Amino acid sequence: MYQPTAEELRSVHAWFADYDALAERGAIEDLADLAVFPMNLATDVPGGRAAVRQWTREEYVEAMRQAIGAGTASLGLTSTRTPRFISENLVVVETEASLTYEGREQRMHYADLLVRTGEGWAFQTMVQGGWGHGWPPATRG
Repeated sequence: MYQPTAEELRSVHAWFADYDALAERGAIEDLADLAVFPMNLATDVPGGRAAVRQWTREEYVEAMRQAIGAGTASLGLTSTRTPRFISENLVVVETEASLTYEGREQRMHYADLLVRTGEGWAFQTMVQGGWGHGWPPATRG
């Protein structure tokens, strides 16, 4: 089992601090610069089935425009992240987050796969329930 160094842990937390700052400002193209495309997504659809797809950069940018618009600054977003290193170049990061919008709190639990590139960490896979409305359910084979 791979044991990350303190510096590796720090680098993942620093990457998310940069990501969060960009999301707060609504800098969606800059967020896309932090990813590897095609990006893998795993979610679920109404009725209890999983759904998976890949997004191009353009699809990611459009989805983020719809999701965060001008930014997350007004959402009262807080996150606790737990990196779980698979190797020195692969880390799954579980996030427990809450956001407050119009006085209502919403809690979320999701995971991202970060991969180490020549330019540093990049996210490549997003896993979160509830994004699959209108997506076809996953099938085997």
